[in-house]
Amino acid sequence: MKEFVEYIVKNLVDLPQEVQINEIMGQSSLIIEIAVAKSDIGKIIGKKGKTINAIRDLLKSVASRNQIRITLEIIEEEDK
Repeated sequence: MKEFVEYIVKNLVDLPQEVQINEIMGQSSLIIEIAVAKSDIGKIIGKKGKTINAIRDLLKSVASRNQIRITLEIIEEEDK
């Protein structure tokens, strides 16, 4: 799943080298965290959240075949 999400996200952003994806596996669930450059967050979310929701829908369809639940989260870095 991580490679699938990474492929999609890196092709959407301007700074693909800044993309970081973390998987947290539970017994029957998977959490995928995406961290991108601050300037690329809008490209991942899309207008009214359409892009991120489309990615989530793709992941849910793949996950249903494997009988697991997937949660996709965007991690925003705080300014230091």
